[in-house]
Amino acid sequence: MFFSFSWLLVLLSCILLETAAWINYTSDGTATMTHYELPENYVASCGCTPSSTHYPTAALSQMAYGSSTAYGPGCGKCFNLTLLNTWTSTPPFYPSVTKHIVIKVTDLCPLSGDGWCSATDSKPNPSGQYLNFDLAYPSDAIPDNFFPSNASLYGYTDFGVWNISYQTVSCENWAGWGNEAALGSVAYLGSESVCCPDNPTGSANDTCPSYSDDNGIPPDTTTSSSPRTAGATPSIIIFVSILLCCYVG
Repeated sequence: MFFSFSWLLVLLSCILLETAAWINYTSDGTATMTHYELPENYVASCGCTPSSTHYPTAALSQMAYGSSTAYGPGCGKCFNLTLLNTWTSTPPFYPSVTKHIVIKVTDLCPLSGDGWCSATDSKPNPSGQYLNFDLAYPSDAIPDNFFPSNASLYGYTDFGVWNISYQTVSCENWAGWGNEAALGSVAYLGSESVCCPDNPTGSANDTCPSYSDDNGIPPDTTTSSSPRTAGATPSIIIFVSILLCCYVG
């Protein structure tokens, strides 16, 4: 018990003392795009409603997202992402058609040592970019042929990593804008645990603070249309549960 409790105190102290230099990125620029599986109706880090998963969403790399857990300033933002070329293939593949998609950020792509979400304000990711958008794909919200390919030349169709351009846009351009149930955050977890603005502008009134920086209470973005029983547990609750298990052990 003493060892577990001591370990818990050390871990909590490290977390509280850690200061992060978040990436201040421009409203448009270049980035990388990867993709990951997000179960339908899953409640991810921001706490956006389960119905948001019925439309294009993505996780944003941690240091651009603005928090190491739960919600951050990146939550709810919408971006128009345009595919440029592949990064990992030899030679690089430049598609003959222009593919773009408007996504809403609903999740966090954790900081890693040298992965695609590893960029900090002083070190880019392996492609030389400071932002990575991890697209929730495959998804019923995105056509199966969204990513161009040339199987006859490369022998496969999934290139894994793309160089892209991004443009910050109003969420009125997002496919889920017309569905009230897809906007805002779940109500059953409480506004102190989730933050997913409909259309954040950067104002303190409609943009999430950094949970890990403890910048105060986030704006209440819960919606009466969100269900109170469905969805998965946000990462902050999982994180606290792990700490409690370690303490009890």
